[in-house]
Amino acid sequence: MKKICFATNNLHKLEEVKTILGDRFEVQSLNEIGFKGELPETHETLEENSLEKAQYLFDKFQMPVFSDDSGLEVVALNGRPGVHTAHYAGDRNAVKNMDKVLSELSPSDSREAQFRAVVTYIDNSGVYQFEGIIKGTVASEKIGEDGFGYDPIFIPEGYTKTFAELSAEVKNTMSHRKRSVEKLAAFLNKLN
Repeated sequence: MKKICFATNNLHKLEEVKTILGDRFEVQSLNEIGFKGELPETHETLEENSLEKAQYLFDKFQMPVFSDDSGLEVVALNGRPGVHTAHYAGDRNAVKNMDKVLSELSPSDSREAQFRAVVTYIDNSGVYQFEGIIKGTVASEKIGEDGFGYDPIFIPEGYTKTFAELSAEVKNTMSHRKRSVEKLAAFLNKLN
């Protein structure tokens, strides 16, 4: 079974990815390959940050690796918070981040938005990137208790409820990360 490192210690992300990739690959977390510390994220695009993290790990461990970077992109905010999604209000505080987005959007603004994920995969054959997008709108207030991050203010296209009101099963059928990792899975299946 081929071992691949996924650049995360987030158990939710890890389980989601393991489910998508199936049992043909042994997906290992940062902890499992013995990486302690922070991964670099010094760029202004999701593509560059995803690549930077994957390249850092590949150079250090010389094994197949993939990393993701994702963000909420709001049309009326010129694509913000984007690459700064996790720290938009200054630190990793989901409530403050959502409040900042809501305060920056006036009632008359377009509320069109999307979650976008970029996965970078690196092995000895090269560097490959895969994008996943889920379109939707920003709600006028926080609604729902489930999920994490911006889930209480994001309403996916075709739904009237926020991600935080939808079950994890429903959300996981359409998440931006799932869409990008499914593209990675299709690529890996062709390689083998």
